[in-house]
Amino acid sequence: KLLKKKNTFLDVVACAEHLIAHRYTTQDKLALHGRSAGGLMMGAVVNMRPDLFRVACADVPFVDVLNTMCDPSIPLTVTEWEEWGNPNEADSYYYMLEYSPYDNIRTQRYPAMLLTGGLNDPRVPYWEPLKWVAKVRDMKTNDNLPCLVKIDTAAGHFSAADRYLHMRETAFRVAFVLDQLGATELLHTQ
Repeated sequence: KLLKKKNTFLDVVACAEHLIAHRYTTQDKLALHGRSAGGLMMGAVVNMRPDLFRVACADVPFVDVLNTMCDPSIPLTVTEWEEWGNPNEADSYYYMLEYSPYDNIRTQRYPAMLLTGGLNDPRVPYWEPLKWVAKVRDMKTNDNLPCLVKIDTAAGHFSAADRYLHMRETAFRVAFVLDQLGATELLHTQ
């Protein structure tokens, strides 16, 4: 929370390092997923340590922290200052700038990624995953792993309301992860 928010990202990095160091997995078999503010976590972590993950997925990811938090017309923005900080105050602004996923994309290798958004999302506008993917594609140094975005033109922040559509969305994400992990034999079971 506030000026300790980066601890969240450092904790995820420490967990991934622990899993790898204790041979529960390897970087080539580790996936990361986050939704909304968890998408912020995914973006911040892959900017910090892209080498730890083979694949990362984020649904309606809050990745353009400063632009969003500076726009009081977006629902919940002002009330969220209690959690994230008020970017109109210098200390909060510069701290948020240190971890904002969009503002920290740099020239480096990135894992395979799938980001999703909803055209009618009032909390995390659809352009956040679009902007982030466009910038990552421009900056990443590896062309062998995909960086994809999927915008649902009928969804809002909470994804598909219909349970069958929700299951299809989950299946799409799981299929992407399994494909990137090289576990496609699981996709062909009868």
